Amino acid sequence: MAKRDFYETLGVAKNASDDELKKAYRKLAMKYHPDRNPDSKEAEEKFKQAKEAYEILSDDSKRAAYDRYGHAGVDPNAAGAAGAAGTAGFGDAFGDIFGEIFGGARRGGGGGGPQVYRGADLKYAMDITLEQAANGFDTEIRVPSWENCEVCKGSGAKVGTKPKTCHTCGGAGAVRMQQGFFSVQQTCPTCHGNGKEISDPCVSCDGVGRTRRNKTLQVKIPAGIDDSMRIRSSGNGEPGINGGPSGDLFVEIHIKEHKIFQRDNDDLHCELTIPFTSAALGGDIQVPTLNGKAEILIPEGTQSGKTFRLRGKGIKGVRASYPGDLYCHVVVETPVRLTEEQKTLLRQFEASLRDGDDKHSPQSKSWTDRVKDFFS
Repeated sequence: MAKRDFYETLGVAKNASDDELKKAYRKLAMKYHPDRNPDSKEAEEKFKQAKEAYEILSDDSKRAAYDRYGHAGVDPNAAGAAGAAGTAGFGDAFGDIFGEIFGGARRGGGGGGPQVYRGADLKYAMDITLEQAANGFDTEIRVPSWENCEVCKGSGAKVGTKPKTCHTCGGAGAVRMQQGFFSVQQTCPTCHGNGKEISDPCVSCDGVGRTRRNKTLQVKIPAGIDDSMRIRSSGNGEPGINGGPSGDLFVEIHIKEHKIFQRDNDDLHCELTIPFTSAALGGDIQVPTLNGKAEILIPEGTQSGKTFRLRGKGIKGVRASYPGDLYCHVVVETPVRLTEEQKTLLRQFEASLRDGDDKHSPQSKSWTDRVKDFFS
């Protein structure tokens, strides 16, 4: 049976542009893809026909041969044919269509051009203080990057020369190996996917076309950022290959240990060490906060482990509508290195407490009673 005209297969005019060809092919491939039409031989055949037509018409040389000689001009079994237009499976359709939709690599072959890849993402670890995390700040960072070689302007070829189209893949960046009914497409072993050959490489970049540089970036650290959060800087990762989009840079935040505060989400915690006299007598005590000082009224008879809460003295998180709280945990300090006079005074004080019939030390009385009950 005679083959259907390729232009008719795609439903485009003979003077259709590359964009019109691609849109027509994409529409047909999405409609007749085998995954969307399981067990449909008709859909599978139409998918193969659309793929073959697009592979021929999207390649300038093959399209010219087809326009002049018809199917004979692109028949791999005919003399002087421009090249084979093999049928494709899911892998090729995914690379040609779905890869472009979702940002993946565009595979070469069949006139599709060299393989295009997105650049790799980069990570930069930044250590900051708790105060910087709470208030936010602007800073500069230096990160390694690739830039086009200034000597060859990114071509990779020695000044005065130009890269040549790869003789193995014809500039497609990929080659197709076919045996019987099976067709496998792989990266061109000669040009490694870029579709070009450089016979005389640039001495500055060794033919790579890029050189390693350090670049300075402005980074804004938002107020309230927490440990291990990341800031994304779009397009500042590794550059793409063969014109592909650049990757992203992720700045990962690490908050240094603070001398006073420990952070728990948006709340802060600290130990409040007070002398036993202040705990016994009570009074006002100044406590530190991230934004200055605050006062706490210590009641008479305050014990170790008592927690005081200062509302709104914590950190306002990145996504929070109000700041967290500051929790001060009391630790009553026992005096050390006492003089003989101080020891005498304390013994007199202890004797006066015993004369009070344990009313001055209710916790000690309760604990002593529990111990007696345990051993009785």
